[in-house]
Amino acid sequence: MFEQTPLRERLGPNGYTTSQFRDNFRLHVRAERVYDCLQCLYEACGFDMLIDLSAVDYLDYPGAQDRFGVIYALLNTRSGERVYVKTAVNEPELRLPSVYSLWKGADWMEREVYDMFGIQFTGHPDLRRILMPEEFTAFPLRKDYPLRGRGERHNFPVITRSES
Repeated sequence: MFEQTPLRERLGPNGYTTSQFRDNFRLHVRAERVYDCLQCLYEACGFDMLIDLSAVDYLDYPGAQDRFGVIYALLNTRSGERVYVKTAVNEPELRLPSVYSLWKGADWMEREVYDMFGIQFTGHPDLRRILMPEEFTAFPLRKDYPLRGRGERHNFPVITRSES
């Protein structure tokens, strides 16, 4: 487990909570402090690689207090340590600060979370859809999105593949 002293100094003793499941060490941070936490992990704790950035929709999840969870998976390439930073966002303010300034690899990861869940990353240099067409108005990985869609597919051209 990594040394938490720099994190405690930056966020304070009540600025985050921890949990562990098997070998996954997790930090739970409020959304307004998540950038400070991630910046400290990058600069002072050596977590120089953003492995993954994803989100979860907790709609109708038993015991859930927040609608969306955003998870940052970090790796310290020198020591091999990993840490998962979790934060929560709720409607109507689905915004988090972009971590593109810390890890350039966050570019497409933040765009994917935006495209699928509608969570915006303020300060991102090019936050636009990456998987869905620009005309698409919904966010398909939200649990309130119908499995068969809302009929928006009829607006897109049909692509046929002809055999040569």
